[in-house]
Amino acid sequence: MASATSKITSKFQTTIPKAVRENLKLSVSDTLDWQIKEGKIVVKAQKRLFLKHKNSIKTGIGDIEKDRDAALNSRLEKYR
Repeated sequence: MASATSKITSKFQTTIPKAVRENLKLSVSDTLDWQIKEGKIVVKAQKRLFLKHKNSIKTGIGDIEKDRDAALNSRLEKYR
């Protein structure tokens, strides 16, 4: 991958260059781990392992009214 640069703002923020974001498949709310090794900054994307299960559970179309009533009844049980 080619090198990329970014500036540090007055609030010590920086933008991750588009080429880096795309290469690492980063998106909003991803977490970065910052380390200092031998005088260099090493930034690693932390993988959210729970996402490996995405779409592994198949569900059908829900019944909003039925689900709402079940949730309401469940909460009411606490006060009976």
